[in-house]
Amino acid sequence: MTATTLPAAPGPGPGPSPVTGSAQRTVRRLIVYSLLFVLVTIAAIGLSGLVGRLLETGTPLAAGGNAGLALSLAFTLIGGPLAALLWWVVWRRLTDDSERSSLAWGLYLALMYTVSLIVATSALVGTLSSLVSDGWRPGDFSTGVVWALVWAWHRWMWRHPAKGPIRLATVPAVAASVYGLIIGIGGGVTALGSLFDTAIRRASEQVFAGTTWWQAPLESLIWAVAGGAIWAWHWFRDDARRLDAGLARVALVVVGVLWAGFVMLAGLGTVLFVLLRLAFDSSDPASEILRPLGMALAAASVGALVWVYHRGVVARHSAGTRRAGALVMSGLGLVAAASGIGVVINATLAALVSPIAASDTRSLLLGGISALVVGGPVWWLNWKPARRVEATEAGSTGRRVYLIAVFGISAIVALITVLVVGYLLFEFGLDPTTTASLVDKVRAPFGLLVATGLVFGYHFALWRRDRSVIAAEGLAPARRIGRVILVTSGDAVALEQAITDATGASVTVWRSLDEPGVGPDAAALAGALEGVTGKRVLMLAGPGNRVEVVRLAD
Repeated sequence: MTATTLPAAPGPGPGPSPVTGSAQRTVRRLIVYSLLFVLVTIAAIGLSGLVGRLLETGTPLAAGGNAGLALSLAFTLIGGPLAALLWWVVWRRLTDDSERSSLAWGLYLALMYTVSLIVATSALVGTLSSLVSDGWRPGDFSTGVVWALVWAWHRWMWRHPAKGPIRLATVPAVAASVYGLIIGIGGGVTALGSLFDTAIRRASEQVFAGTTWWQAPLESLIWAVAGGAIWAWHWFRDDARRLDAGLARVALVVVGVLWAGFVMLAGLGTVLFVLLRLAFDSSDPASEILRPLGMALAAASVGALVWVYHRGVVARHSAGTRRAGALVMSGLGLVAAASGIGVVINATLAALVSPIAASDTRSLLLGGISALVVGGPVWWLNWKPARRVEATEAGSTGRRVYLIAVFGISAIVALITVLVVGYLLFEFGLDPTTTASLVDKVRAPFGLLVATGLVFGYHFALWRRDRSVIAAEGLAPARRIGRVILVTSGDAVALEQAITDATGASVTVWRSLDEPGVGPDAAALAGALEGVTGKRVLMLAGPGNRVEVVRLAD
């Protein structure tokens, strides 16, 4: 069913413009929530300063100067009551659905929730880490406790059944899970790397200025446990793993797949580089060559563990999300392989120009080989260049964006490199006193130019071929609709894919508050959009088999 809205007849007299009223409410909300954010931050800073002074054992409250105490008192006793009063006014207004569904309310909660979580975690985990190494830090502890209370307060508001945000309601869970995963990976890599390094280079070499070998791994382990706990809490308890909104999918692909894949490949490449140097490069002592091995093994292990898990999560999502996961890994492998080609060309030219100094460029050559050996298979397995590409895949938005981005970026890099090579050529020709070889001056940018030229040529040819295949098959979806806003309470993955296949439109999913149940199938949604045109279309799916399509004004 397609519903259209007729313009209302003009009223008998002048009245306030709805657009003007809406703009006034938007500006008012922006000012109020910005002011609330500032006041809560000021009150938290002041209170943490006072608590920190109280926790200083045997130290008077005014120790450290009256200026600092006066600032903490002003922030606490003035900023705190003002923040409480403004919050009380805002909280009363949230009984109105228009206030609760405002973008400003959801944005405020998402920002303050994330900021308070980051500050509290950094301070509390820093306090625990300091207990391992250099002792008690009451200032960090007080900051962590106060901001943890701010986080708990905003979590209560976020999860409130009657006044929690409707828009951006999933952002806190996604942002917190991403933050936890990042610091968990960092702490895990550092802790495990320190242990590997101790095992490889002996514990006796780890003692510097009275620091024992287990202190650094233990401090990093605290960060890894804290990050893992934050991630698990929001990923499983808040069910961030099941979110299929745009931001959740971007975070899953970018952090869970791309970032973890980068850590894994960087570790694997460094391990291979160290092994190649041990076998073919004796210019440095073995202890110096082995120095990065422990951290590289840790990065490869932790990165692979996180990548494998999120790769499985991506496999259970829609075809578009799976394709995005494969494309980002393909791009990562392509960057590594292209960098390896450029470095290999650079090192080869250096060895040809100065055979006597070939040993100095051997490590450069081995580094390029390592990047090429690690990145090449990753690109091949994800891109699959030997297989035949169907017209439907060739016309997919993800593949077209990927091709355009790759050959566009490579073209820009190649252009800059050409300018650098030209500059070096002119500089060499205009300087009669130079003793350096021309090849030695241009070998680094020339290697990069060759690599980016190969990348540009290959992907530009693929893009041209895909266009011809799509035109020959006539399978390019007609862009009758620019964007579809799908409102549903059920699983939207299959529905979203059906809308994209039928119209070629981008889809934004809005979750309704109805109980999830049996809704219309994908075929019903595609049929309801038959013949509908417009820049933006609102589609209501459910409850039951109800399907309603509303064309929105531009």
